[in-house]
Amino acid sequence: MSNLKITIYQAYLFWENIDKNLQNLALRLSMGIKEKTDLIILPEMFNTGFSMNAPALAEEMNGKTMQWMAQTAEKYECVVTGSLIIKENNKYYNRLIWMLPDGTFSHYDKRHLFGLGDEDENYTAGSDKVIVDLKGWKIRLAICYDLRFPVWLRNQNAEYDILLLIASWPDKRSSHWNALIPARAIENQSYVIGANRVGHDGKEVYHSGHSQCIDPMGKTVYYKPEDEDLYTFSIGYEELVKTRRSFPFLRDADNFKII
Repeated sequence: MSNLKITIYQAYLFWENIDKNLQNLALRLSMGIKEKTDLIILPEMFNTGFSMNAPALAEEMNGKTMQWMAQTAEKYECVVTGSLIIKENNKYYNRLIWMLPDGTFSHYDKRHLFGLGDEDENYTAGSDKVIVDLKGWKIRLAICYDLRFPVWLRNQNAEYDILLLIASWPDKRSSHWNALIPARAIENQSYVIGANRVGHDGKEVYHSGHSQCIDPMGKTVYYKPEDEDLYTFSIGYEELVKTRRSFPFLRDADNFKII
């Protein structure tokens, strides 16, 4: 299995301004990507910020942001992923899009809606776990608040190799973020990649980044607190296999089914 090259864009987001965000993201990517990458990861609600103003900001699945993602994936010949507000069947979703270079895509609707921020009153929760394939790697998709729920993210029967989590995680709970990401990596014997945003949102909530990649042994591959950052790094499959062979803990895990 070949290594993966992954690019995280820890972005500053312009509050509820889709056009400005898409223009800025395009500019930053064109300036910052200097080498071939397999995956570009953008934060949660990367085109608006984490807003509850779904009726005004939602797009449909053929909207401008989906078109932008398809064009960007084609341009860089890689997968582009991030979430946006989607309206479908008169419901609103915080939907993570996994966009391939050929314009096809998969999606994951956020399961755990952040009640403290009224997300559960404005959006509909998803019910399906989603695992996608990239160059033979199995990648489990998740969004922000999902990180707090290890049962939902449990790696049963080693079904995934990477847990990918995009977020708008506030600075005042960054200690939780920095504790839970390594915990998910260790307990699931997988890489965990957390891509967060930076800066203040429209409600003056400050986000300090701390985007990171942690390997299956709990070691840091990439970590960036504060400030915008666009960074490409590689992860190796051999390290994953070595960890699982040396410490076959997943085979002793409890079997259960979420209904």
